[in-house]
Amino acid sequence: MNMDRILDLAIEKDASDIHLVAGNKPILRIARQLVPIEEFDELTAEDMSEMYDYLVRGDVDKDDVYNETRKLDTSYEYKTIRFRVNISYSCDIPICTMRLIKNELPAYEDLGVPDIVRRMMYQPQGLILVTGKTNSGKTTTLNALINYVNENENKKILTLENPIEFRHHSKKCLIVQKEVGKGQDSLYFSDGVKNALREDCDILVIGEIRDKVTMEAAIEMAESGHLVIGTLHTKSCAETIDRMINFYEVRDQASIKYLLSALLKLVVSQRLLRGKDGKLVLVPEVMVVDNIVAGIIRKEKISVSEIEDAIQSNLEKGSIGLINSLAKLFVEDKITLDQAKAQIEEKNIEILNRTIMQLKIKRENNI
Repeated sequence: MNMDRILDLAIEKDASDIHLVAGNKPILRIARQLVPIEEFDELTAEDMSEMYDYLVRGDVDKDDVYNETRKLDTSYEYKTIRFRVNISYSCDIPICTMRLIKNELPAYEDLGVPDIVRRMMYQPQGLILVTGKTNSGKTTTLNALINYVNENENKKILTLENPIEFRHHSKKCLIVQKEVGKGQDSLYFSDGVKNALREDCDILVIGEIRDKVTMEAAIEMAESGHLVIGTLHTKSCAETIDRMINFYEVRDQASIKYLLSALLKLVVSQRLLRGKDGKLVLVPEVMVVDNIVAGIIRKEKISVSEIEDAIQSNLEKGSIGLINSLAKLFVEDKITLDQAKAQIEEKNIEILNRTIMQLKIKRENNI
């Protein structure tokens, strides 16, 4: 089991992930495609034990977490390249997924994230959420935003991450990064958020809001005059609102709706598609929380379609609907029509076609 060779090949081929599963050759994910490393034999149970020893290196805390929870999230550094590591079990044999973390962050302008998201970073307080499914680029967007503020503002930024992926160096800002987990800087995200109230930070970045306790701490932080930026694993802006409210019992939902309507400033939900040129393309949906959206959040029953309509009718304030993003990418010849249609429900296909026609006409008139 030559782990050094696997990591070297992943770096050389610009892979995003490495998959190590017994009974299979080591596999790299390159531009969303799974590519086996043909020079290797199929991995055995013994190989996977060697992999575990190589990555954990006798760390007692990590070993305890793995044995107690049967999974481990950690980081690993090799030749100045950092990897995010997840080790779990399959058929009682360790399996491993490793994510390569670039040393150089892409420029914010190159990500395809709408400019309204960057501008919102100047808010003195409130809650901003970056959402999307796994592997949708949330962490990259989050770190690009941190880097932008670091280069342009004079703030103290505190981050809570599990694990720390991109290491920032203080420029105009003072940046403090904390790793969350057993034996790390903070045991739980919620503990780290509560302690942040005593650390005089201007901006708090929460790597993942995954439970009610963390959500409550984030809201308290925003309420006390800080800008809080967090991520959630949700697939749309409307689903994000629904998820946050459903962290709470029905009897508490009215009060949390009121707080969210006052504190939430912006939600950006993003997806990544493989473009026609083989490169990944960002598909953003952005919801700027104005009086109309705040009013919908406060309603007794949240309507997903109402939120989607509010986004669509609020384009002049910076909101961007998913259909608009897909139509724009198709008109710019970055994705196919089939790809665009696959991202929306059947009932919205006609709206997509109409939006595409409107963008084409507008483009022709501008030319």
